Amino acid sequence: ARLIDEDPEGAYAYSKVALRLASRVAAVREAGGFAAYANQKYSEALAEFRAARRMTGSAELWPVMADCERGLGRPEKALDMAGAPEVHKLDKAGQVEMRLVAAGARRDMGQLDAAIVTLQSPELASNSVQPWTARLRYAYADTLEQAGRGTDALAWFHRTHAIDGDDLTDAEARAEALERAQQ
Repeated sequence: ARLIDEDPEGAYAYSKVALRLASRVAAVREAGGFAAYANQKYSEALAEFRAARRMTGSAELWPVMADCERGLGRPEKALDMAGAPEVHKLDKAGQVEMRLVAAGARRDMGQLDAAIVTLQSPELASNSVQPWTARLRYAYADTLEQAGRGTDALAWFHRTHAIDGDDLTDAEARAEALERAQQ
């Protein structure tokens, strides 16, 4: 877990060892899934997440499992998962993550207007700043830009940058690029 951001390949290698030694431990299966996911090994990640879910009975991995389906080129399956009862078992952060995955699946299918509608939610409109707010606003701005709505996208990139103190996104650079393009 400590290596996954800086050295995903190293994390993956360590996870393979951990899986050989403790494959019956749900946390090890989950860690193996995230290491595979970070290395875009979506089939393997999905298998590990499914195993961890069977072991724990928790739905918290549901959004990342759906995103694995997207990575495997199955956006329809990701959308099916977005409408499953497991989504109601997720906390607010998990539900927002599922909304992001569903919007991404819509984009994968070329349904930009549907992706925009998917992202429009009370969480997007809220002035409350949560750990996921910057990512949600960024996804919305990015989708607006993809749909040819540059002026709206620019406003949302600015709104994202205003709350993205940890620089999780490149909203500032995207806003500057849009401003240059509009001049």
